[in-house]
Amino acid sequence: MNYDIIVIGSGPGGYVTAIRASQLGFKTAIIEKENLGGICLNWGCIPTKALLKSAQVFNYIKHAEDYGLNKVEGSFDFPNVIARSRGVATKMSGGISFLMKKNKIDVIMGTAKVQKGKKVSVTDKEGKVSEYSANHIIIATGARSRELPNLPQDGVKVIGYRQALSLPTQPKSMIVVGSGAIGVEFADFYNTMGTKVTIVEFMPNIVPVEDEEISKHLEKSLKKSGIDIMTNASVESVDTSGNGVKANVKTKDGNITLEADILLSAVGIAANIENIGLEEVGIATDKGRVLVNEWYQTSVPGYYAIGDIIPTQALAHVASAEGITCVEKIKGMHVETIDYGNIPGCTYCHPEIASVGLTEKQAKEKGYEIKVGKFPLSASGKATANGNTDGFIKVIFDAKYGEWLGCHMIGDGVTDMVAEAVVARKLETTGHEIIKSIHPHPTVSEAIMEAVAAAYGEVIHI
Repeated sequence: MNYDIIVIGSGPGGYVTAIRASQLGFKTAIIEKENLGGICLNWGCIPTKALLKSAQVFNYIKHAEDYGLNKVEGSFDFPNVIARSRGVATKMSGGISFLMKKNKIDVIMGTAKVQKGKKVSVTDKEGKVSEYSANHIIIATGARSRELPNLPQDGVKVIGYRQALSLPTQPKSMIVVGSGAIGVEFADFYNTMGTKVTIVEFMPNIVPVEDEEISKHLEKSLKKSGIDIMTNASVESVDTSGNGVKANVKTKDGNITLEADILLSAVGIAANIENIGLEEVGIATDKGRVLVNEWYQTSVPGYYAIGDIIPTQALAHVASAEGITCVEKIKGMHVETIDYGNIPGCTYCHPEIASVGLTEKQAKEKGYEIKVGKFPLSASGKATANGNTDGFIKVIFDAKYGEWLGCHMIGDGVTDMVAEAVVARKLETTGHEIIKSIHPHPTVSEAIMEAVAAAYGEVIHI
């Protein structure tokens, strides 16, 4: 079977790439070893949001009296909560299957290995090997939970995100190692459902890639909700010989032992580049990532790589954008390279975090003279009516030219608002243009305009 384009992996990088390739008239095939939609739809972005929504609804029920409603005796069936999440993932995966058929993309199930001469061998579940060829082969094999040598995952007591999505029973206690998006989202979910959660973070602040004020505010909010947080701490070893797990944690004041039913290792991801033929073909890698140029071409002509296996941000929307850019360039279209300085990041714990651009510290380190504006959600009419006033909007502008350098938000629903800042930065919008763009009232999005106005001394509502 000969194709114009073969895509290996059907996550948000791979399936989007295949659809765009088909739209552009390429005869396209996609190879997947497990489930269409990859980790994101089946074991990542989507099912975690389903769990967090269940937790949010449960939290609303517990606080019904805050909304003038009669007290409700809230309870839940943990297996049913997990089952709903899995059902959402299954439905979304089925949607990808529909899109493949709609776009006349051949779906090949099996484990792929790239070969020399622009060929791919695929081994199916029965062990049968088939060979396919294409003018262009795009590798989008994604990533998995990273294992540290001192934190080997047994899938039972020491687990990764995949097991955390499908535990048969709810643990009474959990240690979460790592406080990036994956760590704090699971910590928030399990804590809300009643599990005693302790977060252990190696860096001085949780969600360490975020603006420092955002990190400190989230730490305060999570502690208020009942989560114990240890920063400047590292798990040196674990003992799983007993009923639960004992973690030896190194802190600046000495070593302590934490005990829990389960330990969730959320210390990042590892790219899936092993045993897929890279070495045999001669495709260059470095530090566990495939090396590519700005159009995602590898060191071997005809072979491309996108998503979590290359040294860019490991985010679903980044992988999708890279795939689209890659196939449009193959088509010969006039394409802009991706601006990796304008990629939004979102964390879906409660309160949510959304950010784009430089943090205040980064802006200062780059030598900018800056204007900073903040607007608390406690001053937002819509947030007050919603009963969710925990958080703020923070904006950073270049004082000299008015460039919008960064936007950082924490609060309920902010992940649905950050795109305004992304688009504005793309269009090189100035602060005064945002202030003069009339925002609807009452909405939480007004807080963006108010934060910008605060940066320029024109804020009305604080």
